[in-house]
Amino acid sequence: MYDVIILGAGPAGISASLYTKRANKSTLIIYSGESELCKAEKIDNYYGFENGISGKELYNTGIKQAKNLDIEVINEEVIKVEIDNNFFRVITNNNEYNAKSLILAIGAKKNTLNIDGIKKLEGKGVSYCAICDGFFYKNKNVVVIGNGNYAISETNDLINVANKITILTNGEKAPEFRANNVDIVTKNIKEIRGESRVQEVCFQDNSIIKTDGVFIAQGTAGSVELAKKLGIIMKNDKIVVDENMQTNIKGIFACGDCTGGLLQVSKSVYEGAKAGVSIIEYLNFNNKK
Repeated sequence: MYDVIILGAGPAGISASLYTKRANKSTLIIYSGESELCKAEKIDNYYGFENGISGKELYNTGIKQAKNLDIEVINEEVIKVEIDNNFFRVITNNNEYNAKSLILAIGAKKNTLNIDGIKKLEGKGVSYCAICDGFFYKNKNVVVIGNGNYAISETNDLINVANKITILTNGEKAPEFRANNVDIVTKNIKEIRGESRVQEVCFQDNSIIKTDGVFIAQGTAGSVELAKKLGIIMKNDKIVVDENMQTNIKGIFACGDCTGGLLQVSKSVYEGAKAGVSIIEYLNFNNKK
């Protein structure tokens, strides 16, 4: 049982960890792949680097800084977060971890696809959350777009609800997954069709499958997807937090790009520091009870 688990190893997540560690709170950072920060060729508007620094170098330096302070940092894919009484369970592709508090700092990336019809039909049969919307497809046929661990997790959440599920890998390798009511199609997707709601998926070879719903589970789960599943209040796909970076769910904090506003390293560092300090206060208060 950790005091805090931080999801994300960018400027916000690392900054938060520096404060929780110094306050002697057991801290675990979980991250998967590279941050959006790594795409920045050069950052020359951040304090302390007279000649600038590449986003990738800044990102990797932050992780090394945390490890040098003996903060536990692991590279695993988070596929689900659950609330269990007064603690949080983080489920990855390899393990499960429990914590008294949680910080979402994965960033603002939303797992969507450049496929015709997706934007038009969002909220009209196109969903990004099986836990949130699966109930509406009871005994109906749905598709899940994706081929990784996250897609499998979303499929598992639908298995006992939907009549039939088809995993669409969109040209990628099929996952090693089998279930009685699940099919896998590897063909490239051309578009999602429907007038007022999703009706069918058309492939590049012009073949079609009828469906009542489309669940996007491409890549890995980001802050947006995890927040929606936890029932965290969102506004324009950004996590709503108070002045202490706390969400509407007690014990869950968020910081960095996922909260919106100025998408800059300086803003992420500040919010990470604020979230870290706020979690220390939260843990100290609850430990006194």
